[in-house]
Amino acid sequence: MKQTQFKEPFRPQYHFSPPANWMNDPNGMVYFQGEYHLFYQYHPDGTTWGPMYWGHAVSTDLVHWEHLPVALYPDHNGYIFSGSVVVDWHDTSGFFGGNAGLVAVFTHSEPIPNTVNLYKQRQSLAYSSDSGRSWTMYEGNPVLSDDKQVDFRDPKVFWHRGLKQWVMVLAAGDHCRFYASPDLKEWEFTGEFGKHEGSHDGVWECPDLFELPVDGDQERKKWVLIVSIGDHQDHEEGSRTQYFIGEFDGRTFHSENPADAVLWLDHGRDNYAGVTWSDVPERDGRRIFIGWMSNWKYANYTPTSTWRSAMTIPRVLTLREEAEGSRLFQAPAAELKSLRETLLSRSNLWVETGENPLNNIRGKSLEIIAEIEPDDAARFGFRIHGSKQGEDGTVISYDCFNRRLMLDRRRSGVVDFHEQFGCLHGERLEPVNGRLKLHLFIDWCSVELFANDGKLVITDLIFPLSDCDRLEWCVTGGRIKLHSLEVYGLRTIYAGPAASPVCLASGVEEE
Repeated sequence: MKQTQFKEPFRPQYHFSPPANWMNDPNGMVYFQGEYHLFYQYHPDGTTWGPMYWGHAVSTDLVHWEHLPVALYPDHNGYIFSGSVVVDWHDTSGFFGGNAGLVAVFTHSEPIPNTVNLYKQRQSLAYSSDSGRSWTMYEGNPVLSDDKQVDFRDPKVFWHRGLKQWVMVLAAGDHCRFYASPDLKEWEFTGEFGKHEGSHDGVWECPDLFELPVDGDQERKKWVLIVSIGDHQDHEEGSRTQYFIGEFDGRTFHSENPADAVLWLDHGRDNYAGVTWSDVPERDGRRIFIGWMSNWKYANYTPTSTWRSAMTIPRVLTLREEAEGSRLFQAPAAELKSLRETLLSRSNLWVETGENPLNNIRGKSLEIIAEIEPDDAARFGFRIHGSKQGEDGTVISYDCFNRRLMLDRRRSGVVDFHEQFGCLHGERLEPVNGRLKLHLFIDWCSVELFANDGKLVITDLIFPLSDCDRLEWCVTGGRIKLHSLEVYGLRTIYAGPAASPVCLASGVEEE
């Protein structure tokens, strides 16, 4: 793929995006034989949502991606909606002659004649014996049907070591359903969760289920259930993702929080349908997440040409015990450090109202890490992708009185493609020991903000004007102390891998 093909306006320079045409949900993420596989919902014939295929890419470092041919095509059973891929280490499926191979478990979605946007949705299999380079549809498809369920889709499958069986969680309209299988072909219903728990602002989609240690204690683990919530016209936030924490007894999930508690994975507008990689080796030890960086409110209208949509950066999920209970934290994958070029490093710096220690920095692809003591300031933060006149740009700010972290994209560039895109939003965030930590990833069409070690995350698309590359540190109503400030330029991933990329997982490890 020529580098010049990745210089279109707004094309992200270190986030994954399709070579051309439409992309949405990440699918089938699995690690096998030294490669991270990323499949995704793909429409190869247009830049808006259409008949769904599975696109495919692989990476050895979660940063540089090799685009591969389309993996799964629609057939007589319907379009290829979301799902997962697992390594069948012990050939429980019988597809691999006693060897290990990859099995995709996905939703076949068949349009119902004489209806509008209604589909018959069933779960099917495909398998690969050559590390995902070619795929064979299972002749016995579909393997799981339930005509009583509407929006019956997006299976996430994993091998449960204790029960020695496959477990599936999938979304069924307003809740999740659980199934078990010895061979990936025959499935037994075991339980359901969520009809009266969490947010029901939209249809439930793209679940994921996994176990994590609390505060790194391998003797104390809890289960996390991730569920995305589709767009609803009555809710300005659009599509977004919630999570639950509790126990999975092998048959169903039990939340430890009250039924009306809602825990949001991301407080921005543009992190949806995210799930985690399967089969990452135990010696790596990470639960790695990636999401679709868009929102169904306006996904079909974003101002790009030839291609549409990108993924978030890969993130590592951990569980920490907070005063309010166990909560998910997110951290950028360490592999991204391989793209850094140091632009500025300062410490113990007082910044008064009107001062800008970032005045000489220009860039559209940046990483910023800051630890701040508010002192007597009323508000502080950054203006990114700023104009020369200082009027336009995206503003990330902290309101010291109301203790809210805010993102304002009302003057972020191109905002008129949808009436709800240009907005100001945020969430309450308390300092820790009198300080705030802010970690920003800025690309040509996005900003991802990790606050206080990833306790609060905000992910937003932005579409800045071509000449907006200024960076500004803003303080009003007093002064702040920058205990540390680091600014890095981030190299494009299309110029080839860095000389010494960070790669924490390699080789093959059997389940």
